[in-house]
Amino acid sequence: MQLKLDPTVTYAVALEGGGAKGAYEIGVWKALREAGIHFDAVAGTSVGALNGAMLAIGDYEKAEQCWSNIRLNQVMKLDAEEEAQMGPLLKGEMSLGDIHSLQDVSDIFKKVFGIVKSGGLDVAPLRTWIADVIDAEALKKSPVQLYVTTVNLTDLEAQEVHVQDVPLEEVHNMLLASAYHPTFKQEKLGGKNYADGGFFDSLPLHALTETGHRNIIAVRMPGLGIERHFKLPEDAVVTMIEPQADLGGVLNFTAEQALRDMKIGYYDGLRALYGLIGEQYYIDPMLTEQEALELLLSQPDMRGLCGNLAHFLEEDLPEMAKKAGAKSQSYNEYLRVYLEQRAAEKGLEVYHVYTAKEMLEKLAEA
Repeated sequence: MQLKLDPTVTYAVALEGGGAKGAYEIGVWKALREAGIHFDAVAGTSVGALNGAMLAIGDYEKAEQCWSNIRLNQVMKLDAEEEAQMGPLLKGEMSLGDIHSLQDVSDIFKKVFGIVKSGGLDVAPLRTWIADVIDAEALKKSPVQLYVTTVNLTDLEAQEVHVQDVPLEEVHNMLLASAYHPTFKQEKLGGKNYADGGFFDSLPLHALTETGHRNIIAVRMPGLGIERHFKLPEDAVVTMIEPQADLGGVLNFTAEQALRDMKIGYYDGLRALYGLIGEQYYIDPMLTEQEALELLLSQPDMRGLCGNLAHFLEEDLPEMAKKAGAKSQSYNEYLRVYLEQRAAEKGLEVYHVYTAKEMLEKLAEA
């Protein structure tokens, strides 16, 4: 594999919010570490702020351990009635695919607002988790600058907070402020009320560009949130890392989901760092167009289709590839589509980096 990012350049990292999906960002971090990518600033929103603090401190092993053992009761405290009301939604057992009518939507919102009306969810466990996991003194001394977004409800303003400028005793409060979900019990942090930074800027690129950073790695996680719109500086280069696979429920804080999401994040990180191709699989594309074509034509099911080679190459193959979802007219792309289709049919392991030839060998074995 050939690294596409320059390891001699110092980057900044933007981490999107996404609740329990945050384990994905730890997987991406693992890929960055292994590739020798260095960064001197992190900006995070919500769970991205909590992960950003761990990135700034630099203790990857601790971050991996924390996420590998995560549980819902480390984030919020549910009584029996709240568990019954919100359990399926919080744990990801209910998704948008389960909503079939306006009545379903109404029922969900009644449950959410019922909890809010009764005082909100107790987040004392999350306070404890932040205090246990994130060393405020180490964070303040870190050369990696941390910026978090939040909404200051008391002063009615959105904020981009430079955590190293915050008094030591307020560091944990600011991290919690960025992750303050609307269903949480409203409690003052440092004398003020806050709301989740996702209501202001779910992917905090602005905080990095405003402080002069131009080489940015942005880690996206699909979900609800408002992305701040601004004109990106012309000299800014943003490398996006985002999942193709479903990462699970936003509040499904379980070790099972976290371990899966970390693995997806790691391989998606490799995809971005090394230019791997594939929508479901991870394929190293180090082939010339001629080599890709020769591999395609060497397959038994292809050989039987190309009696008239010129017609096959000019008409049949492009049409077949287009129907299968090819995104460009290149033999490497046609080969990618072919490989992924066959791999899915044969149930080939997804989380592995293959060369095209290795993938064909595995398919032949299968």
